[in-house]
Amino acid sequence: MSVQRQSICILGATGSIGTNTLDVIRRHPERYHVFALTANQNIDLLFKQCLEFEPEYAVLTSDEHAESLQAKFNAESISTTLLVGIEQLDWVAGHEDVDTVMAAIVGAAGLLPTLAAVKAAKKVLLANKEALVMSGAIFMEAVSESGATLLPIDSEHNAIFQCLPEHFVSQGIQSCGIHNIVLTGSGGPFLTKPLAEFPMISPDQACAHPNWSMGRKISVDSATMMNKGLELIEACWLFDVQPEQIEVVLHPQSIIHSMVRYQDGSVIAQMGNPDMRTPIAHALAFPERISAGVAPLDFMQINQLTFEQPSYERYPCLQLAKEAMEQGGNTPARLNAANEVAVAAFLDENINFDQIALVIQQTLTETKYADVSDLDTVLAADNEARQRAQQIVDVLSAD
Repeated sequence: MSVQRQSICILGATGSIGTNTLDVIRRHPERYHVFALTANQNIDLLFKQCLEFEPEYAVLTSDEHAESLQAKFNAESISTTLLVGIEQLDWVAGHEDVDTVMAAIVGAAGLLPTLAAVKAAKKVLLANKEALVMSGAIFMEAVSESGATLLPIDSEHNAIFQCLPEHFVSQGIQSCGIHNIVLTGSGGPFLTKPLAEFPMISPDQACAHPNWSMGRKISVDSATMMNKGLELIEACWLFDVQPEQIEVVLHPQSIIHSMVRYQDGSVIAQMGNPDMRTPIAHALAFPERISAGVAPLDFMQINQLTFEQPSYERYPCLQLAKEAMEQGGNTPARLNAANEVAVAAFLDENINFDQIALVIQQTLTETKYADVSDLDTVLAADNEARQRAQQIVDVLSAD
C-alpha cells in the first residue's frame, strides 16, 4: 500500500530529539521528505545533515556562524537555502509545503515557532514541553482554533497517549472512565546518593543519566526531577486533567514509560526499551506503526520492575513545579524561566547543584503573580523571572 510522503520541518535538528528523528526518517525515505532543518550554532552537524537529507531550507538562529556554513554549502554545491534569524523559525514552521513539524527546540526559545506551526494547522510533534508549561491555555486554544494535530513526543506523554482509548481525542478524557494518570520517572543519577553530598555534585555527574541519552540541560532537569515537574504541567494541559489526577512514581528501570488507571481497576501501561526513537516513530506514522530501529523488549533480560514514591526533600524541584501548576496564572512560566537560568548557572559552575531549587523558589517568591490573558503576559513573566533569577545567581556565585 502506497503512503503519501510527508514533508517534515525539524525545529532543533542537531539536538538529541532532532538527530533521533532523522534516524527514523532515514529508515523510511519513501514516507518522509525533510523540508527544513534548524539549529542554534552546531553548524558542523547541521552541514552533515543537509548534505545527507538535502532539505529546501536550513535555518540558523543567529548570523555568528552563517558565513562559515554558507561556505561549506558552496564547497559541496548544496542547493539548500540558508536562512538566518529567529523569525525564520516561524516562517519555516508555518510554510505551506510543510506537513509535519517536529518541535524539538529546548526551553522557552521553542515557544513561538511551535505556536507558529500550530496556528498554521500543521501536524505538530511536541517535544518542547516548555511551550505548554509557559502558555498552556493559550497554546491549547490555538490548537483547537486552527485544527492542528498535536502528538506528544516526551516518552511519558506519548505513553499516556498510547494507553488512552482513541475516542479521548474527540470526546475528552473525562468520558474514558479514567481514575488517574501515573507518570513514571527514573529518579535520575542521584536516586540513592546521600543528600549531604548534593552540594559537591558536578555538571558531568548530573548529566550522566543511567538510562537515557539526552542533552545537558534536560539531563540536569532529570537529576533534579524538574523535568518530571514540567512533564506533570504538560500532562495537565495535554490531557485536560488537574494536578491531583496525576501520580508521579519513581521507576528506576525506565521500562514502563507511564500508565493509566481506569475506574474498573484496570491499569494499562506502555513499555519498551528507553529509546526516544519509539515515541518519535509512533507520532510520525500515527495512526500506523513503523520500524524505529529499536530492539524489542526482552523480558528475559529484565530482573525486576520497582516503584517508589519520590521524596520532596530529595527532589524539591518536583514539589515547586506541582505547586506552580496548582497556583496557575503566570507561575509555571516564571518557574520555567528561573529553572533555565539556574541550570545554565550550574552547568557553568557558578552555583551548586542543590542551589538550583533555591534560585527557583526565591525567584517565584520575589516576582509577581498575574493571570495569563495573552502571549505578551507570558513573555513579560518569563523576562521578569529571568532577570530576577540571574540576580540571585550573581549573589550566590559571589559568596
